[in-house]
Amino acid sequence: MAKRFQPRAAVLLALTMLALAPLGGCTTPAQRFAETAAAIGLERSVATGAGFRHALFWKNRARAGAVLHVYIDGDGTPDIGGYPAADPTSRNPLRPRLLALDPGPAVLLGRPCYDGLADDAGCRPALWMDERYSEAVVASMAAALREILAQGPYRRVAWFGHSGGGTLAELLAARVPETVAVVTVAANLDIDAWAASRHARPLSGSLNPAHQPALPAGIVQRHFAGARDEVVPPEVTRKGLGPGVPLTVVPDYDHRCCWEKMWPGMLAELAEQGL
Repeated sequence: MAKRFQPRAAVLLALTMLALAPLGGCTTPAQRFAETAAAIGLERSVATGAGFRHALFWKNRARAGAVLHVYIDGDGTPDIGGYPAADPTSRNPLRPRLLALDPGPAVLLGRPCYDGLADDAGCRPALWMDERYSEAVVASMAAALREILAQGPYRRVAWFGHSGGGTLAELLAARVPETVAVVTVAANLDIDAWAASRHARPLSGSLNPAHQPALPAGIVQRHFAGARDEVVPPEVTRKGLGPGVPLTVVPDYDHRCCWEKMWPGMLAELAEQGL
């Protein structure tokens, strides 16, 4: 593994804020998410997709670079006690913590109805419940990415997704010709196997990466799972990978801990490949 970089003091402070965010009282998850993103130094904007708006959180937006790193967060909190959450935005998201370690340019691409946009036209609980990886969600995120590419100098895209964000990264990579790499962490790449592992009903309105055609051979794929992950067990991720696509299982890691430790080194390895 390449030499690891040390995060700046401001980043460490912001990561502490993320850990404490769930303790907040009156603010919504979307507000806490935005406040933490601002503390990390991320710039918020909004892109229009196919029927939905998408929050964007940028790092080093103005920095020159041919490859744009696009991060997608996990499913957040789709439901509370089995009932759809009013705000599905992540309470303790991992993706911004990893994006903060990326030298950029990088952007966190939000899902429809997340990040304070749940009141937008067309938003309904099904979009963060059974349809969280649906055609409508994937198509709108792909359209938002097209808007980003049209406005910026980027010619290639590398996707980074955690948990359900990895599911979406895998689905989006197939739709974006500029894709050169996909990196997933603790991703439920076979959503039927994941539902079975949770003794839950299948996500009937969603696309399953395991049932999609294999990604083109030219796309670099790096998939990671934590050996102690009980949310998305490594065997669930492995079932969604095509023949010959490796899975790296990291000892002592679980669904959230301790991916920040290995992230700078992984990014450095990609940088050595021009990614």
